[in-house]
Amino acid sequence: MKFGPSYAGRLRRKTPSPRDIWHLDEVVISIAGQQHWLWRAVDQDGYVLDEIVQTRRDTKAAKRLLKRLLKKQGCAPKRLITDKLGSYAAARRQIMPRVEHRSHKGLNNRAENSHLPLQKRERAM
Repeated sequence: MKFGPSYAGRLRRKTPSPRDIWHLDEVVISIAGQQHWLWRAVDQDGYVLDEIVQTRRDTKAAKRLLKRLLKKQGCAPKRLITDKLGSYAAARRQIMPRVEHRSHKGLNNRAENSHLPLQKRERAM
């Protein structure tokens, strides 16, 4: 069962208006036996703003996600909410220094929950 093309099509159709709060998170996935990271940005309403698959989980990878988000959304948010990964803070300081950043495990449930459908499908396969 291939769900990639239909999943990508649904993502492209969803183009919400820019929001004030972005929730960022990453989750490990396996592609052809190799470990990769799915980085995802979700707005305060739960809409996926962007996602990107990368082999890294460092500042360079976080910067790439933030640059893509800024280009796609056209403006910076008022607040970023992330987990405790230090790469987000370092990337935000370089790319969006005026944006407020809150990093706390409990605050990032919106982004954590956005990964659940993908994780359930991956476990079933």
